[in-house]
Amino acid sequence: MFLTALLSGAVLTTLSSSPAAAHGQLGMTNPAKDSTVRDPLEAVFLYFTEPPAPTSYFTVTTPSGVRVDRQWLTDEPKRLDEPVREDHLIDGVWEPKLYHTGYPAKIPVAYWPEQGVYTAKYMTIASDGEHVQGQVRFTYKGRMTAAPKGWQAPTNQPDAALLAATGTGAAAGPQAGGTTSPTPTAGCTPQGVPETGCDTGAPSPAAAAQTAAEDDSDTGVLVWLIPAVLVVAAGFMVVRAARRPSPDGAPPARRVPGPPGRSPLAQRADAPRSAGRGKAAKRR
Repeated sequence: MFLTALLSGAVLTTLSSSPAAAHGQLGMTNPAKDSTVRDPLEAVFLYFTEPPAPTSYFTVTTPSGVRVDRQWLTDEPKRLDEPVREDHLIDGVWEPKLYHTGYPAKIPVAYWPEQGVYTAKYMTIASDGEHVQGQVRFTYKGRMTAAPKGWQAPTNQPDAALLAATGTGAAAGPQAGGTTSPTPTAGCTPQGVPETGCDTGAPSPAAAAQTAAEDDSDTGVLVWLIPAVLVVAAGFMVVRAARRPSPDGAPPARRVPGPPGRSPLAQRADAPRSAGRGKAAKRR
């Protein structure tokens, strides 16, 4: 048990003492991360421990996802608020080095169309080939400004050389274009539908049309089926009434046919005379 604890402690000590070999890291930003801005700014500044590569990629987007950044450029270095430590491997030994100077990427902001959380994204490559990527968010509560005349939101993508060096696809970079795609919410099942990106439980337009057609066909069947049922029921009631016996239980009277060649009306007319003749014969 003691040996196990000793080995575990040695492993943890080794892992914690392993230095991070990341270079060209982000050391400072203006505005600061998670800060609040109350006046329109000319640009967003991102300070790195070394000058950003020419193929670096930067964007600034509004709360609704609209890009408001212009082409980035370099500016004068500035002392970092806090030094950044980066470890370098020298002759097989990790040597720590503190960086006190920040090299900025200046990202001009064209205008401030809305209040809320803005996002500055960056993608660059350090001098030793390290991939540096991330984002900085801050809240803008200043006055809103109008877009410059003839302004069009940028749609540029990360440089192909940058993507090749980072080993990522175009989708890994900050989103280009005027708006960003909606993010799937909790409980959303991803689907291969380009319009939605997920299955929210709502039927697709094709499925809705098919359902409506089926409903219409069911309605059409009911339109002619109900009268047919009523006609059959009425016929059944008529037949049943015709076969119903008389109230006294006697079967209905059957008409006795008369002599051939004479109509029933003539037979009824002759009936009293026959009766009279019979009585006269008896009196004689």
